[in-house]
Parts: sequence; structure tokens; C-alpha cells
Amino acid sequence: MDKRTKNDNVEKREIPAFLEKLLALDVEWTKRFVSFSLNFVPIRSLKTHCKFLEYSCHGIVWLSALLGICWLIDNPNYYQTQMNLFFGLIVDILFVAGIKAATRRRRPTIDDSFLTIGPDKFSFPSGHASRAFFILLFFTMLDPMPWLLWPPMFAWATSVALSRLLLYRHHILDVLAGIILGILEAFLICILWMGKDTSTWVMSWLSDEKLPSGATQEDLF
Repeated sequence: MDKRTKNDNVEKREIPAFLEKLLALDVEWTKRFVSFSLNFVPIRSLKTHCKFLEYSCHGIVWLSALLGICWLIDNPNYYQTQMNLFFGLIVDILFVAGIKAATRRRRPTIDDSFLTIGPDKFSFPSGHASRAFFILLFFTMLDPMPWLLWPPMFAWATSVALSRLLLYRHHILDVLAGIILGILEAFLICILWMGKDTSTWVMSWLSDEKLPSGATQEDLF
């Protein structure tokens, strides 16, 4: 038995018959859904913006932007929002990575993968969908923005989830699982929510320069 055969045997896992049928149906219905959706002009136009939507909800983009904002905006009133959002994004990355490593479901065939930012080879669940709906619930339920901004937030999160199918990055079950995971993450962050004092301490631990007027941790507590 050569090395390739051994590796194939190691990676191959026994899948229950009902689950194998479910995954096969998921693949088939994803293809049908995408094909049917592209018959509608508004959805076809959405596909032209799918790459932007992909970047707009990428984990690296959000973490980089948030860290930049944390450094640029030295306002204790925002520490609580910044730290809880940062914590939630880290939790999302860990959960998605862990589930993908455990399930190891392969992505659909991607013809333009070289255009994406670090695509991984596993599909379940959709990290973009989980992140989009976590962010949506964060800014509508946990730390609400003005209600006038809620409709655009809902539209953005829904469009991100739909774009994962139109770009054929994920199957339907991947996206649905991502949405459910994002909702559960929002509930978890609600339970583990860091108060103002804790958020200030975490910010000061990250950098003493972020403390107002050069104060130290001992000055605050």
C-alpha cells in the first residue's frame, strides 16, 4: 500500500447513510437554488457585488478594522462596545474553526478561489454567515445602534449569507448552520458580557497608552 492510499484511508470516514443522503440533497438543492435565483434580475445584480460582500464580512477585515479603531479612538465610553465586539469576533473564529476541523466538509468547486482572502478548504459552517448575524444581533440587540440603521444591517447580513450561495462558496446547510451559530454566539456574548470596568481593565491590559490621561490600572481600581 503506497503513501497516497494510506492517506486516503486515514482521511476517509464512515458517514451514516441518512447523513450521506442529506448531504447529497443539500448539494443538489444548492445547485437548483442558485440556478433558479439567477433568473431574477435583482439577484443577478447582487451577484456582481458578492465579492464586496465577501470582503465586508471577512474576519481579518473586521479584526483589523476593530483593532485600528481601538487605537485611534481613545474614548472610555466606547471601550465596552469595542472589547465585547472583539471578544465575540474571536469566539466566532474559534467556533467556526473548531466545527470545520471536526466536520471537514469540502467546499463546492471554486473557479476563482485565487481572488478570495485566504479561503480554507472546509465548508461547514459558513463563517461569513455566522459573523454577519452575530454582528447584526450585536448592533441591534446587545449594543443597539439607532433604529434607523437596523434595516441596512438586516439587509447587509442577509445579503452576505445569500452571497455565499451565489458565489458557490457554501451549500445551503452550511449557510443555515452559520446563521444559527451566529445567533447562539450572540446569546453567549450576552451572558458573558463585559461591563464598563472590566472592559476598561482589558483595554488597559492591552495597552497602558489607552488609559485616559495616562492613568495606570492602579489609578482606575
